[in-house]
Amino acid sequence: VQLQASGGGLVQAGGSLRLSCAAPRTITSVFNSLNMAWYRQAPGKQRELVARITPGGSTNYVDSVRGRFTISRVNARKTVHLQMKSLKPEDTAVYYCNAERTGTNYWGQGTLVTVSS
Repeated sequence: VQLQASGGGLVQAGGSLRLSCAAPRTITSVFNSLNMAWYRQAPGKQRELVARITPGGSTNYVDSVRGRFTISRVNARKTVHLQMKSLKPEDTAVYYCNAERTGTNYWGQGTLVTVSS
């Protein structure tokens, strides 16, 4: 089971990107009950949780992105998005989509975001 993440790229500081993640067919039937999240891993650093959205739409963010990033989900399309604005060089990382329910985690292959100064 692999989530399909897309939307990464190279952007200048202050710019915006929108990441998307689509659930594979094997979990679309339970998508509405999944906690969805975006993680990121910068070179030489541990993977960190960036944003999370529950089945009911509650969200939480790591302090460093709060007010700049917005996570959303479209249950009808089995997708989750991460709108990123006012990007900073320190946002440079591989971003991973994650789905979780009852302790079972599903991951995507990651999409690279590079923010130039």
